[in-house]
Amino acid sequence: MERLGSENQKNPSIYNYEAPWQIYGLAWSARSDKRFRLAVGSFIEEPSNRVQILTLNEENPSLGFRRDPSLQFEHTYPPTKLMFHPDPSSVSPDLLATSGDFLRLWEVGGEGGVELKAVLNNSKSSEFSAPLTSFDWNDAEPRRIGSCSIDTTCTVWDVEREAVETQLIAHDKEVYDIAWGEAGVFGSVSADGSVRIFDLRDKEHSTIIYESPFPDTPLLRLAYIATVLMDCSRVVVLDIRMPAVPVVELDRHQASVNAVSWTPHTSRHLCSVGDDGQALIWEMPTVMSPTGTVDFGCGEDAAGIDPILAYSACSEINQVQWSTLQPDWVAIAFSNKLQVLRV
Repeated sequence: MERLGSENQKNPSIYNYEAPWQIYGLAWSARSDKRFRLAVGSFIEEPSNRVQILTLNEENPSLGFRRDPSLQFEHTYPPTKLMFHPDPSSVSPDLLATSGDFLRLWEVGGEGGVELKAVLNNSKSSEFSAPLTSFDWNDAEPRRIGSCSIDTTCTVWDVEREAVETQLIAHDKEVYDIAWGEAGVFGSVSADGSVRIFDLRDKEHSTIIYESPFPDTPLLRLAYIATVLMDCSRVVVLDIRMPAVPVVELDRHQASVNAVSWTPHTSRHLCSVGDDGQALIWEMPTVMSPTGTVDFGCGEDAAGIDPILAYSACSEINQVQWSTLQPDWVAIAFSNKLQVLRV
């Protein structure tokens, strides 16, 4: 297993940034004209929180990230997730979405720096709504954002109309994460311990493809389609064609896994991070099926997989995001530090 981490000044493979507060939210820009831009959100246990948008000085990378005071803003409560508009063409408005008490859309740029464009609230009877635990922006259908909440619902928003497209009672308990698989299909995970798949063509039904083997153990994170159990050191990788049985369980972390992210350029590699301070990059095994297609390996062939790359941080890693435009770069957040690693 290879170790990541080179600090060569001329061609660094690690970029560092220290925020004045603990970092939790993390997002890469998806615009081709702003490839090395990231947003970071604070985790402060009080209503007033912050979001900063950082840009790497690509002409002189040794200077690290540049923080523009006009590209930071106040956020009510810690943002549970950040995402830039998935627009590699750089034609659409430069938008950043955040979740917390509401789903908010922010427009980046212009004379005002960052301006609040919309506050999306699905509650018709109150100015308040149940807190949002996460959301995902659909890169195949960018007008759609799917959000999830502690009130057991998943909501699909039409961000162009700033209105709800549909809302589904998705689970029996709080929904903790949501991820799109294609334009009209998404998955969700919940405190009820299940992974469910929804197809917007049939809103009355969902498919449970996995349930926690431990009673009353919530599933916390979903990266279509890998999931993480609460207080568990394993990453469970699933295949919707084979419900109920994991394709493989990645179990080389020494403490709870906090986040996972698939590489954007291949379906065989993912990065997981955890309380052991490790960022591990895995390569999924493949076998040739009888139909001639390539599938993930399973059973004995997939047992005992070791990560192909590893990086050790100095404390628990809370977040990981892989750049969709630059697949050689992955960002992690721990304590008040952001590190961007070349893989």
